[in-house]
Amino acid sequence: MKKIISALILRSLGWKTSINKTDELLKCVMIAAPHTSNWDILFATLTFWKHDIKFKFFVKDNYTKSLFFGFLAKKLGAIGVDRSKGKNLVDFAINILKENDELVILVPAEGTRKHTEKWKTGFYHIAKGASVPIALGYLDYKNKIAGVGTLIKVGKSMKDDFNIIQNFYKSISGKHPELYNSVIFKQKKN
Repeated sequence: MKKIISALILRSLGWKTSINKTDELLKCVMIAAPHTSNWDILFATLTFWKHDIKFKFFVKDNYTKSLFFGFLAKKLGAIGVDRSKGKNLVDFAINILKENDELVILVPAEGTRKHTEKWKTGFYHIAKGASVPIALGYLDYKNKIAGVGTLIKVGKSMKDDFNIIQNFYKSISGKHPELYNSVIFKQKKN
């Protein structure tokens, strides 16, 4: 029923989906980019439901604490994170992936809906530690397409992998394109 309703909602709003549901896609870390709006999670959720893909995503823990909204957020797949306590989110996510045969962990690599100088790299370390691929998830608001591009197996060179990711997202338009920085990786100078 969830599949049908989500497909109808997406279609009524003019959205299409582009997902090749493979075994690799069912257990991965998925980048959610560009992440420039609170609407992103709604369209991503509807897309996952339409394609019957089990997923979880991280949010500030205050979204999961209240009785009603916390219950709803958790039902949608939210995992509350207390960022003030310095917990190791990478190790936590690796363990969740290792405990599940099928699970997509959706990560907004920018770490915010606002403009940022570079992406956070946790998604990369989660994929590497859990030995799962990185899926390039996107919401292209200009063309109204929610989808998944290439799946990347983490290689030996983070720089090479990030160049592939950066090139993929060049043509994707977020809801607020001015908030997206297409330069996702700045290599540290020695």
